[in-house]
Amino acid sequence: MTAMKGEEEMPRKQFIWIMTDSTGSNMVGCYGSSIRTPNIDAMAGRGLRFERAYTCQPVCGPARSALFTGLYPHSNGSWGNCMPLGADVKTIGQRLSEAGFACGYIGKWHLDGGDYFGYGVCPEGWEEKYWYDMKRYLDELTPEERRFSRDAGASDHNLPPEFLYGHRVTDRALAFMEEHRDDDYFLVVSYDEPHGPSLSPEPFAHMYDAMQCGDSPAALDSLADKPAYQRVWAEKAGGLDPAARNPGVWPRLAACQSFIDSEIGRVLDRARLVAPDALRLYTADHGDAGHMHGLYAKGPAVYDEIARVPLIFEGPGVPPRAAYPHVVSQIDLPATVLDWFGLRRPVMLEGQSLLPQLRDPALPTGRPAHVEFARYEIDHDGFGGFQPMRAVITDDFKLALHLLDTDEFYDTRHDPFDLVNRIGDGGLAAERDALHDELLDWMDRTRDPFRGYQWACRPWRRDKTPSWDADGFTRQRENDPGEYRQLDYSTGLTMESATRGKA
Repeated sequence: MTAMKGEEEMPRKQFIWIMTDSTGSNMVGCYGSSIRTPNIDAMAGRGLRFERAYTCQPVCGPARSALFTGLYPHSNGSWGNCMPLGADVKTIGQRLSEAGFACGYIGKWHLDGGDYFGYGVCPEGWEEKYWYDMKRYLDELTPEERRFSRDAGASDHNLPPEFLYGHRVTDRALAFMEEHRDDDYFLVVSYDEPHGPSLSPEPFAHMYDAMQCGDSPAALDSLADKPAYQRVWAEKAGGLDPAARNPGVWPRLAACQSFIDSEIGRVLDRARLVAPDALRLYTADHGDAGHMHGLYAKGPAVYDEIARVPLIFEGPGVPPRAAYPHVVSQIDLPATVLDWFGLRRPVMLEGQSLLPQLRDPALPTGRPAHVEFARYEIDHDGFGGFQPMRAVITDDFKLALHLLDTDEFYDTRHDPFDLVNRIGDGGLAAERDALHDELLDWMDRTRDPFRGYQWACRPWRRDKTPSWDADGFTRQRENDPGEYRQLDYSTGLTMESATRGKA
């Protein structure tokens, strides 16, 4: 749907969203990593790097649920892996395709409620021709090849790039851009890599064999003043003694990150040729602890290795070689996409557009980032079980509430590696309590189904008292004009205010 003005063709509206899985910002060269990512780094050189972007939930499915709906996991229904989105929840693809834009999603989805790989069924809003979740990839392989594709040791067998999921995702992305080069479109290129089994071809496969976990102070965290569940988690990861921690996950993960950077380079090179007016984004769903703080993989924590992700834009109107220093949340990305295409922000979206910051990186959003957690996966009994967490992150502080454990409060101005838990420090009580109030208000604003007085009545917050009525309000979902307006329980009439005292 190319717009025309008289005889002159207007620039096409195209948006290319590239993402990887399990890539923390500490795994990208332009964020200071020793891992080689020249193509992502070049993207940052051409555009804007967000220094402190945070996932909404540091686990695959829930993180993606927020990324592609603009609703937090507790709002969209997908608050654990392999939990489907709510039936009344719309993805960006649905909203854009309804407005007449072509939408392609190529790569890992993890939002249909099936297993890790998906059902192979293209959901509403995306082009069937280009749908390529991991189930469709496995369907191309023999049973023996399937097993091989899930074997971490396969990288030792000189893998051809053409065998790997990431390479096949790239091939389809290039085809989509060619077919739609004259159209307005939204394209998602969603790599599973570098997520385990972290397969890589040469010359990447053994590039980092001598790599250790690094000299970050986070590697030496004793966890002495941290929640008990983190010590249990660290023990599973190889022991509480920092000297005994095993950083063996890093060489393969790092190699795969460099490999997938080369695939991203293929996409960006083609995009700059056939979609020069496209806005291009790179991000990831979450990071990987890499045995920092003694932990492994991802889960209920706000440590930067797990929760802080790369976020880079390049394209029209984005200043080159720019850096945005303030905290932002991935919840803002769907609103940003809709804004780019000139569509009104739906009232139920829980994020705001970042286009003003793309045009002027000196402009703060004035918004903190919120991170949550409930459960890693319904099917998994081996990863901590139910670990309810709600957290808020600002430029200066992090507050994480762990409903079943000790809470955390970090002064990141003076403790950027989150080593000293200041939750009981009376000298920071005013700052801590202000963040706590904001966090409770956010849970109310977003109608968090897990909210209740227990989140307010923490051992360190003595001015809060339990109340069965909590705050006594009822909070119904707001709606856009023309949509069904819910009825007031007390009157049976159309509600006048979505938030009101419960009669």
